[in-house]
Amino acid sequence: MAPVTNGRLLFNEVPEGFPVPGKTTIYDGSQTIDLENVALQGGFLVKVLVLSIDPYLRGRMRAPEKKSYNPPFTLSEPISNYGVGVVVRSENPAVKPGDHLYGFYPFVQYTIQQDAQAFRVLDDKLNLPWSAYIGVCGMPGETSYYAWKEYAAPKKGDVVFVTAASGPVGATVVQLAKEDGLKVIASAGSDEKVAFASSIGADVAFNYKTVPTRKVLEKEGPINIYWDNVGGESLEAALDNAAKGARFIECGMISGYNAQTPYGIKNVMQIVTQELHIHGFIVGNLRHKYVDEFYSKFVPRVASGEIKYKEYLVRGLENAGEAILDVQSGKNFGKCVIVVADD
Repeated sequence: MAPVTNGRLLFNEVPEGFPVPGKTTIYDGSQTIDLENVALQGGFLVKVLVLSIDPYLRGRMRAPEKKSYNPPFTLSEPISNYGVGVVVRSENPAVKPGDHLYGFYPFVQYTIQQDAQAFRVLDDKLNLPWSAYIGVCGMPGETSYYAWKEYAAPKKGDVVFVTAASGPVGATVVQLAKEDGLKVIASAGSDEKVAFASSIGADVAFNYKTVPTRKVLEKEGPINIYWDNVGGESLEAALDNAAKGARFIECGMISGYNAQTPYGIKNVMQIVTQELHIHGFIVGNLRHKYVDEFYSKFVPRVASGEIKYKEYLVRGLENAGEAILDVQSGKNFGKCVIVVADD
């Protein structure tokens, strides 16, 4: 077999605001790979099938001197994130050709990996699309499940406010909260997204672009739990409408990821006067506590249709730069997935 193209999405420069396709990241189709003869050196060759586009990727598009909880991308090298691939060849006894592996991949069409322990072998018994394993059955679903279990402490009669409620994290939280019998207030960025939030159980759903968040919370609150995916004005409004002892679960703050000047929260004294519990978290630090339960109990519920989800599929690695911008700007509706190749 002749060598085939091994396309890559490279990190080209640090953006000042929103990432620019073809500038922040560049698709490179110049490399090839000989699938039958490339040296594996005891590793295994994987054909990448699907890759995840998540909001946090913007934080890795930074200068190396800026410190954070995860490493920055390296200029002129492929970006990386969660994905699913299929093993083409293997010299590692832990995996065999045909195995589907969930884990962290560079944004390339084919990759040689060495550490089988870094991947989870998936089976197809539940008949889920591989894309689901990087969305509701992957890191975003884990994020919702783990932090809700760890920090929500839901009680009968509680009111929860969920931002970005149509996304893979927010939509899962809405459904977990409804299972616990809570009243759910949900915000999203379009009428279509609002309709989806309502369809999965939100009691009050609104478009934050057309309806002031503060007015909704004043009417429907006070809130006992705030699931924060956006930060900024929504966080400020939640602080002003928090019940005594409310739990704030700080998952993300996408409203500030591309801003030149951070939004200044003016009412942080509410944390003291309302005796609030603020929980920031990184999903990987909770994984050891809940991962077995997640795969054994939660994933089958997704497969059965009990847990609903939406996907935003983008075909072709060459279009990943545009997909990254879609997620940062809110154009996507549902979990953004790059379909690199068919199985």
